[in-house]
Amino acid sequence: MRATEFVASVERDGDVVTVLLTGEITSASEEGLLAAYAGVGDASVVVLDFAGVDYINSTGIALIVGILASARKAGQEVRARGLAEHYREIFRITRLSDFMTILEDEGE
Repeated sequence: MRATEFVASVERDGDVVTVLLTGEITSASEEGLLAAYAGVGDASVVVLDFAGVDYINSTGIALIVGILASARKAGQEVRARGLAEHYREIFRITRLSDFMTILEDEGE
């Protein structure tokens, strides 16, 4: 099975920045994920869009925890959108959902 290449892009809409994530979030995606988060600047709301994510391993979860810590320090609200049910459950079990809003769909 071949890994899906990780790509992250940033879209700004006023003070809300969406980080569009695709591929697999693993140790190989660290540089791209951190660069994308650096691109959100001083946005007050950061939306992590997981709709294009195929897989997240434990290292990927740790990377997301790091982003949450940085966002908290910067006073930013973090929201997650497009999570498959499996990953919504993992975010609940790991309590990541205690530190970010999990949106059910793109309209929220």
